[in-house]
Amino acid sequence: MTDSAFRVYGGQPLQGQIHVQRAKNAILAMIAAAIVVEDGETILRQVPEIEDVDCAFELLRVVGANVDYDRQSKTARIDASTINNGILPAEITERFRGSVLFLAPLQIRLGYVELPGSGGCDIGTRKIDFHHRGFARLGADVQHFNDGRTIIELERRRFRGTLLYLDLPSHTGTENLMLAAALAEGQTILENASVEPEIIDFGKFLNAMGADIRGLGTSTLFIHGVERLRATDYSPMPDRLVTGTVMMAAAITGGDVTIHDTEPAHLRIVCAKLEQMGVDIRIKGKSIRVRGRQERLNPINIQTHPYPGFPTDLQPCVAALSCLSDGTSYIRERVFDDRYDYVESLLQMGADILISQSGVCIVKGVDRLKPARLTADNIRAGATILLAALAAEGESTIENVYQIDRGYESMDDLMSQLGADITRITAQSELQPVW
Repeated sequence: MTDSAFRVYGGQPLQGQIHVQRAKNAILAMIAAAIVVEDGETILRQVPEIEDVDCAFELLRVVGANVDYDRQSKTARIDASTINNGILPAEITERFRGSVLFLAPLQIRLGYVELPGSGGCDIGTRKIDFHHRGFARLGADVQHFNDGRTIIELERRRFRGTLLYLDLPSHTGTENLMLAAALAEGQTILENASVEPEIIDFGKFLNAMGADIRGLGTSTLFIHGVERLRATDYSPMPDRLVTGTVMMAAAITGGDVTIHDTEPAHLRIVCAKLEQMGVDIRIKGKSIRVRGRQERLNPINIQTHPYPGFPTDLQPCVAALSCLSDGTSYIRERVFDDRYDYVESLLQMGADILISQSGVCIVKGVDRLKPARLTADNIRAGATILLAALAAEGESTIENVYQIDRGYESMDDLMSQLGADITRITAQSELQPVW
């Protein structure tokens, strides 16, 4: 972790072409799943150099694995044959929510796991009770303690197949229970599973390791347990959330950006909503070209929903676009109960936003945003204020960019490739007042 900041001189249209990174939300599950491989080396390719991945590697080493990450080729090699520790330290787990993905594999390898708590983005209630209930139904003994610790023990280090149902189609819940069921005795049926593309990719990864998971892409998974999973060599899917963020950066600056090596089918509703706002979207193969327009954007109505609905992780970014629209936009968050944490920062920049008593974010478009000194509170809120800073003429400073670095690989370099005037500042003394 660093205390670095971004200094941004906004007001310039983004122009150019970039290649998108691979998906964090698929990779973190794959890194954790490598723990179950007792012999051989799991190889993951095109792994982005981001803080959450670094945390996952750090946690792997703590539990006894050997990890070799080549930053030039972005290839990770994981040897889990030496796993020997099921106690996850709070100083790591509190930094990223992906730590919960270590629960299932450590039970399988060691028969126990202790989790003091998990961190990540503070965007509302994200309980993991359904993980625990799922493990209990699969045969584990789950114990909660007053100090917040959870200890889970699994007799014979093998789950028992059963019927599982998720009250909500949780992303990490689906991943955890998929892996547990993949090595369980007998068949597991997982109802109301998440259908997000990252879940499908993780399922394909497990099947490449020898799992028998059927129904990927549907809300009902049929998982026939196998005795062991083997090492594999895998390249994860493109990151649709990074793609969506760059698309909106091009739109908010009135730029012309082409994004390569992505998957347009994962972003159909995002493309449709941007087109409603007047953005020109052109798709060719695995590339998306985004051209903003010189006049103000159209206002928009957005309601988030689990995939294939509008993604909650891009809701803050579309709110930044709405700030510069010619009219009033209405944004309804239906996934997380504290996803409007970016509003105060946009208000500092001159936005006109009101959160109604019913929880609707009402954004009245303004002529321009003004530069400001801001703080990134979490990954997506940080991306949102960066978009706003790119659109605001003048100098803005964004502090705590560690949060942006958790999910976006070298976002300053990426934006610079597209012509943005952005500098990473590492010394506190370099931060000057912003007027």
